[in-house]
Amino acid sequence: MRTLIIISAGILLALVALAMGKRSRLGSRGAAIAFIALWTVAMIANLGLGLSHGYSLAEELPILLVNILPAGLVAVGGAYLASRRSSPVHPGQAPQ
Repeated sequence: MRTLIIISAGILLALVALAMGKRSRLGSRGAAIAFIALWTVAMIANLGLGLSHGYSLAEELPILLVNILPAGLVAVGGAYLASRRSSPVHPGQAPQ
């Protein structure tokens, strides 16, 4: 249950980071990179918490990936879609 809450929070925070990045100088791509870096650090801290509660590293590493990947994919996918949407040139159309 805790893992589902962390995944959901990560996805929500990724969307918030993308929205904030779109409105700032950072841009969607920069916001996605910053979010992934900060989220990875937070999830490594979460791994440390699991290790301190007696779980082995072999048990915690798959959970680390499960916690990082969904939010990271949302951030990368959202930045990609935002860059495509803001691009004035459409596929198959020559730039003017």
